[in-house]
Amino acid sequence: MTARQNQQRFEALLHEHRRIVFKVAGLYSRTTADHEDLVQEISVQLWRSFARYDERQAKFSTWLYRIALNVAISQARRQRGPESERCEPLQPHHLETVGGGEAIAEPDERLIELYAFIGQLDPLNRALILLYLEDRNYTEMAAILGISETNVATKISRIKQKLRGQMTATASTGA
Repeated sequence: MTARQNQQRFEALLHEHRRIVFKVAGLYSRTTADHEDLVQEISVQLWRSFARYDERQAKFSTWLYRIALNVAISQARRQRGPESERCEPLQPHHLETVGGGEAIAEPDERLIELYAFIGQLDPLNRALILLYLEDRNYTEMAAILGISETNVATKISRIKQKLRGQMTATASTGA
């Protein structure tokens, strides 16, 4: 395959799976500028790694998630400082970028609460819940994140339990 054919193949695959990049960037960025920078950084890292992509080893979407989440988590860790010890919970206006740039009409209140909850999670658990909400199986989540399937199951169970507790508390207080 020529260099031009390889580039065209990469561009076609990236275009087909661009929503993944936008979703990951949407969950790990605070501002529009951060989002754009993260999308660009993920795209650059994907291109740099594309020569090593082997479709016999993983689906393109799995490979893309692995790189996108690693870039996003690494960036989130680098940006962590005294003033940003915790990530800002997602707000309703963030929902537009999570969907890949397509606006969501009148988001449901529970959906807004869910995204606020996700925004409070640490970077690894945020990645895990994103994959869970994308209906990825435990085997694929484990491969993407580099953790065991048992660890995936345990972490998801704990996140669900914490979410249930938070949603119950919110419902009982009427907030």
